[in-house]
Amino acid sequence: MNFKVEEFFKKNYAFLCLVSFSIVKDEDAAKDIVQDFFVSFWNNKEYVSISNSMDAYARKAVKNLSLQYLIKKKKELNLVNNLQIESQQSTQDIDKSNFSKLNDLIDRLPNKRKEIFISVVVHGRSYSEIAETNKISVNTVKTQMKRAYAFLREYKKEDYISLIILVNLIEVLIH
Repeated sequence: MNFKVEEFFKKNYAFLCLVSFSIVKDEDAAKDIVQDFFVSFWNNKEYVSISNSMDAYARKAVKNLSLQYLIKKKKELNLVNNLQIESQQSTQDIDKSNFSKLNDLIDRLPNKRKEIFISVVVHGRSYSEIAETNKISVNTVKTQMKRAYAFLREYKKEDYISLIILVNLIEVLIH
């Protein structure tokens, strides 16, 4: 392939960020999406067949990645909303044994993941704020949140009641 990815990156990065930003309305997310596009393209360049221009291909790919990002964000939001609805329907009583289970569940998360999870869920901080504070990338925050939610979903299968109690406790901490 005679195409020079680095040159294309330098020439089109800002424009592709604008394309993504027009969809996701989040500057950090837009930059991450464009960066992800270029990394993916670089890693798979020998398998990519471009029938139109590279400009059109990149614009379409970034647009699709941005839409996928919104879908993922919506799913995360729905999960949080569903957990809140479930917690509102559950009992408000938390006995000592369940509180102990809850602490155990939270303590099972690795320290940084626990810190990030609490920052998002309890304190309502954005991924970009947490990334800046901890001097990590927004993608790292996303990954940690994804893993925390996966852990909670797995735990939900094992002990549904304790998960509801966890959400109740989080609501108590917020208010």
